[in-house]
Amino acid sequence: MNFHVITLFPEVIDAYAGASILGRAQSSKKITIKSYQLRDFVTNKWGKADERPYGGGPGMVLQAEPFVRAVEKLRKKNPKAKVLITAAGGTPLTNAYAKKLTKQKDVIILCGRYEGIDARVKKILKAEEVSVGPYILTGGELPALTIIDTTARQIPGVLGKFESLEEGRVASHEIYTRPEIFEHKGKKYRVPKVLLSGNHAQMDAWKEGSRSKPE
Repeated sequence: MNFHVITLFPEVIDAYAGASILGRAQSSKKITIKSYQLRDFVTNKWGKADERPYGGGPGMVLQAEPFVRAVEKLRKKNPKAKVLITAAGGTPLTNAYAKKLTKQKDVIILCGRYEGIDARVKKILKAEEVSVGPYILTGGELPALTIIDTTARQIPGVLGKFESLEEGRVASHEIYTRPEIFEHKGKKYRVPKVLLSGNHAQMDAWKEGSRSKPE
C-alpha cells in the first residue's frame, strides 16, 4: 500500500514515517510513504501557494492549482488513487474506516494549513474529507500521520505479529510490567493479584472489566 502526502512541511511527515514501526514497514516493503512539497507544484515565480480569502477573513487559504496539479501527476500512475483531505468536519477516522482504506493501492492525503484549502479542490478531485477528532490543529500533517499510522497497522505483517492488534485480542487500558511492587515516596503500588495468578480466564475477565471502566 502506498501513501502520498502533499504538504508545505514534508520534513514533518518524513521524520515520523521513517521511525519505529512505520520505518520498519517501509524497509520490509509492506508500505511506502512519500511526501511532496506543495510549493513544487505552483506556477508563479515566487513559489507562493496561498492567497487571501474571498469574502474576507483573518488568514490565508491554500490555492487550488498546486494541489490539483500534484494529484493529477500522481494519478497518472494510478487513476483510481483515493484522495483524502484532512478536515475537522470530515468523516471520523475509526479502526473500521482504516481497515476499509487498506483495500486501496494508493492513498493521497492533502494537508491543509492556515485557514484551509480552497473548496474547489474537493470538488475537482472528488476528495473525501477525514477528521481525526473534533478539534482544530495548526496543520494537516499530524492528522495525515494519524491516518497513515491507523491504516498501516491494519495491514498484516506491519506490526510483526498481526495478533498484536489491540482490537483483535482482549486488552485493557490499564497495564502493568515489572517490578511487581513499585515504591514511591514511601507508598507501595502493587500489580493487581489477578494478573499474577496465571489464570488466563480470570485475567481476561479483569481486562474486560478494566477496559469498560469510566475514565
